[in-house]
Amino acid sequence: MNITMIIGWVVSIGLVMYGIISGGEISWFIDIPSLMITVGGTFGVLIAVSPMSLLKSIGKLFKIALFPPKYDAQKYIAQIVDFANTARSKGLLALEDSANKCDDPFMKQSLMLIVDANDSAKVREMLEGSMTFMEERHEAARGFFEKGASLAPAFGMLGTLVGLVQMLQNLDGGDLGPAMATALITTFYGSFFANIVFTPFATALKNAHDSEALCMQIVIEGVMAIAAGSNPRMIKEKLDFMLPKSSNKEAEKK
Repeated sequence: MNITMIIGWVVSIGLVMYGIISGGEISWFIDIPSLMITVGGTFGVLIAVSPMSLLKSIGKLFKIALFPPKYDAQKYIAQIVDFANTARSKGLLALEDSANKCDDPFMKQSLMLIVDANDSAKVREMLEGSMTFMEERHEAARGFFEKGASLAPAFGMLGTLVGLVQMLQNLDGGDLGPAMATALITTFYGSFFANIVFTPFATALKNAHDSEALCMQIVIEGVMAIAAGSNPRMIKEKLDFMLPKSSNKEAEKK
């Protein structure tokens, strides 16, 4: 589970609720028409600008954000070093059995390409192309939530304008304060959903993407080094340089 996002929600929502309760009543901030304008309008436009394939995967995206896949770069490096040792002692063809046992489809695909003795330049081009397509898919998915973060405040302002028009049409002086408060509720909803809902989900997907992209890059560089016949120790050192220094220090402690 994405613990940091859960903690962030608890802190941010808790402090917002504290601010509301300390200065008034929760009921002041509940207005169904305003909520419909802000939330309904935001999701309506998101549906309008998103392809059906993306809309069908929204549930999966929520799951990835809340329960991000585990990508351990150190384990990827250790696997690649093992493959390098196998290739060095038994030849590239011996990697076919190792490839068939790989849980990671990209790792399996990469190993099979060099086992089939394909041209190294073409192999790199294919693998980097696969990574580019993955980045485009992830960017489109992340864009759904980023658009939501920009649309929610806009619909919040739209709801405020609707409320102001209704207030002015029924202006009699006595209900000016409550009417103005109701008009501003949509701005509150827009800011709330943009900053506490959409932005954290977009960021969580970006973090998951970065972890996967790093491991894919490690696979590409490692497999290409194996194909070139590089020394396993040199391959490990090369791949270790791709990790943050903190990761290498933690690996050394283990």
